[in-house]
Amino acid sequence: MERRLAALFAADVEAFSRLMGMDETATFETLTSHRAILDGFIAEHRGRIANTAGDSVLAEFPSVVDAVTCALRAQEALASANDELPETRRLQFRIGVHVGDVMVKGGDLFGDGVNIAARLQALSRPGGICLSATAQEYVRKALPVTFEDLGPQPVKNIDEPVRAFAVRATQGQGTPARVPSGKEILRVDRPAVAVLPFTNMGGDPDQVYFSDGITEDIITELARFRELLVIARNSSFSFRGEDVDVREVGRVLNADYVVEGSVRRIGDRVRITGQLINAASGAHLWAERYDRSFEDVFAIQDEIARRVVATVARRIEEEAEAVARRRPPQDMRAYDLFLQGHRLTDVFTDDGQARARAFFERARDLDPTFARAYTGLAFSYLNQATEEGVGLPRERDPNRIEARRLAEQALTVDPTEPRVQSTVGYVFLT
Repeated sequence: MERRLAALFAADVEAFSRLMGMDETATFETLTSHRAILDGFIAEHRGRIANTAGDSVLAEFPSVVDAVTCALRAQEALASANDELPETRRLQFRIGVHVGDVMVKGGDLFGDGVNIAARLQALSRPGGICLSATAQEYVRKALPVTFEDLGPQPVKNIDEPVRAFAVRATQGQGTPARVPSGKEILRVDRPAVAVLPFTNMGGDPDQVYFSDGITEDIITELARFRELLVIARNSSFSFRGEDVDVREVGRVLNADYVVEGSVRRIGDRVRITGQLINAASGAHLWAERYDRSFEDVFAIQDEIARRVVATVARRIEEEAEAVARRRPPQDMRAYDLFLQGHRLTDVFTDDGQARARAFFERARDLDPTFARAYTGLAFSYLNQATEEGVGLPRERDPNRIEARRLAEQALTVDPTEPRVQSTVGYVFLT
């Protein structure tokens, strides 16, 4: 039986049994539509549904930020869906998020980590989100939300109380207590991309399913890339059939870029066009037409996704590279190793963190003057402190001590590097 660290997401419907007793058919129909929304967001944020029974869902994510972002956006979409229903048919999910060790067998998850996530879900308000202290530690500076500290909570079948935090509001003075909207979720360095429904050019309304399927698969492909934040299908499909300016789409969906295109299917041949547009200026950044066999559809979807990523994400990578090269490494292999490690820093598993640290150590050994190798190691030890040092005084936590030592080394190596300075400030304040 495999064991691993996972970001766990547990959800169920408030008072589901009572609602089923009142109107079984209507409640089941609403649950089916709400589950489609929830499952879509889980897939979009790289989650995997491990267990499901009745109204409950248990999913795992490779990142706590992904899990909480998914929860925030899902609750917003579910609230919108409820607004369109009579009050007696509305279903409200409660969501709990935790980071913990799990056992995996046949794809199912077991262990105390699962139990804690389920108990946190039970502590959540209807339509709300509740986090363990471990999960909150990961996201408190990564997402612009404030929390209500619920204190240590006794939970069934767990020996020690679990400290819980309820998501309350977006940051900012005077903000009313509410779950933040998808538009307000911090994007960090990720630009947002909206994929509009591809137009069915075949003239046959029965083929709309095909163009919609192409669009949804492209959204899924784009969501695999960490460089981008992809707007949910439900949001982008709200513009179906409308003749709108992409700048208006960008404003409404808070998107930096818009992908649009068309699909024409004739027999066993397809013609797919795609274009990427800057939502702020309306300028076309990339366009392509594909005339292929129907069997090549998946290859086309993958190519469109990769071209979008290559066009958009290159700007981020070039900016990061320019900053990293303020003091060029003596050995460029060190920079390459650093980038490989940097891509693994959000993989919150023992294996992922170990691999990231190994890359950073090799980069430092190759070029002891390359400051960012030290900052990478500092964050690696800080991540380990977050996982292993809960309840341990900071001044006695060996991982935090090592993180501070490495941050100081980075500052000694290159005190002019802005990312080094920000690392030092973060490590010593966290």
